[in-house]
Amino acid sequence: MNEFRTHTCNDISLEDVGKKVRIAGFVETIRDFGGLVFLDIRDMYGITQVVTSSESQDVDIVSHIPIESTVTVYGTVRKRSEDTINLKLKTGKVEIYIEEIKILGKRTENLPFEVNSDQEVREDVRLKYRYLDLRGKKLQENLILRAKVIQYLRAQMIAQGFLEVQTPILTSSSPEGARDYLVPSRLNPGKFYALPQAPQQFKQLLMVSGIDKYFQIAPCFRDEDARADRAPGEFYQLDMEMAFSTQEDVFQAIEPVIYNTFKEFSNKKISSTPFERITYKEAMLKYGTDKPDLRNPLYIIDLTEFFSKCTFKAFIGRTVRAIKVSKEMSKGFHEKMLDFAMSIGMKGLGYLEVGEDLSYKGPIDKFIPDELKKELLDLADLKPKDTIFFIADSEKRASELAGEIRNELGKRLDLIEKNEFKFCWIIDFPMFELDESGNLSFSHNPFSMPQGGLEALDKENKLEILAYQYDLVCNGIELSSGAVRNHDIQIMLKAFKMAGYTEEEVKTKFGALYTAFQYGAPPHAGIAPGIDRMLMLLTDSNNIREVIAFPLNSKAQDLMMGAPSKVSRQQLRDVHIQVLQ
Repeated sequence: MNEFRTHTCNDISLEDVGKKVRIAGFVETIRDFGGLVFLDIRDMYGITQVVTSSESQDVDIVSHIPIESTVTVYGTVRKRSEDTINLKLKTGKVEIYIEEIKILGKRTENLPFEVNSDQEVREDVRLKYRYLDLRGKKLQENLILRAKVIQYLRAQMIAQGFLEVQTPILTSSSPEGARDYLVPSRLNPGKFYALPQAPQQFKQLLMVSGIDKYFQIAPCFRDEDARADRAPGEFYQLDMEMAFSTQEDVFQAIEPVIYNTFKEFSNKKISSTPFERITYKEAMLKYGTDKPDLRNPLYIIDLTEFFSKCTFKAFIGRTVRAIKVSKEMSKGFHEKMLDFAMSIGMKGLGYLEVGEDLSYKGPIDKFIPDELKKELLDLADLKPKDTIFFIADSEKRASELAGEIRNELGKRLDLIEKNEFKFCWIIDFPMFELDESGNLSFSHNPFSMPQGGLEALDKENKLEILAYQYDLVCNGIELSSGAVRNHDIQIMLKAFKMAGYTEEEVKTKFGALYTAFQYGAPPHAGIAPGIDRMLMLLTDSNNIREVIAFPLNSKAQDLMMGAPSKVSRQQLRDVHIQVLQ
């Protein structure tokens, strides 16, 4: 017999009535009815009620055990009386009459919050006492789901013939879109390792090594600001790469993995495969974002040319986007949307309401010539009782603002289908963009292959060069990003030169890839779905920290462990570091 338990707290049933059993767990509640004391004992699997009476010498001890202490209970299983049956519990028809109870770990401090309850607790308190927070049913269910999802993902990848390979955590620093976490080297004074932002170079080097299909559940480290869907510091992804593969091969490999996982662990409706494909250009025009929420039926139209023929000065010379809404709005709705528009930096939010006779009502009606009003009806497919909102700004800003207005309208008008996962691929990303200084820079992944190869890089307008880059989006969240990799050294050097890197800089920053590609590299492509984000979607969590066991807070601090923390002078000397105050 196990010293602490013969059964878990979810295993006791009517079949055990009359048997001697032992359970162990946390004391969740104590109910003292004057000589008759009931305790609920909780472990990771469930809850069992135990009871003692004034006839027992343990009754006084039992009634004074601090809540959340750990105990082991030995006793006889018996049926509950009819009026005390609790059908909400699997063990709700039975209880254990205590013959022996031992306190294994006594709580000696006041609880900072009530464990396993629905009370509101400040996040900093929850994170400081995360081990108490994790005793709660919801977070434990999230961790159990996390384990099952990772096991399921791994099984599917292995079934497709992918080889699981672990890549280094201590590596070299390289520019991959975020700040590195640096680790000083004791044996190499003045030099630093970097924690990998992703296994990007290693996965490509595995392809050069002859590994045909690679994957791993990869930890990634990026020193970037937190968001609701992005954990600062550390996150995990299903990293994969395929040799002799195209964009289409990646889609065919990963789509069933994602579809099957969401189908296995959710009851929601899921997009059928193949997932919808939307070009980056279309996404920015129609949805105002490269991660559109397709559950929202609203879309954006371009009315720039139309308003160039009107007299509304605020729209002349600007990009004009519009959103048609076919839903009745409450009184004051337009004012509330105007307040939102102002909060995101807009100077106003124009709109028109369409009457039963197809006339317009709204602040900009007088600026539209009568002969053009029918044209607007046709362009926007307007019907009686429709409302159309207008956004005007520079092309990029108008697109972004229209996307935010679209999202807000979807939420406020309850247009978003909540019981559905809608996936889509965003494809044909531009290879380059202009940075804040007006210089050409990589817009997405610097290791991507331009569409058209070396010749494509000779285009006169460099911003028109497209890359084999793709994102998988679900319900407005970027679930993963990937690309067909640039495996040709000449294309690689030319692309980096256009982005401002000399060949010497490429050798220095990407030395292993630069050298490896000169020994014959296969065409290869890959992707890396984010596991934390998948779990956030599957659990309907509003914050990614709800699916991570020990997350950092929004300032990248571990309040429980006290990290980051100061270290001793000797530790600094060992790694040749001097801190300047």
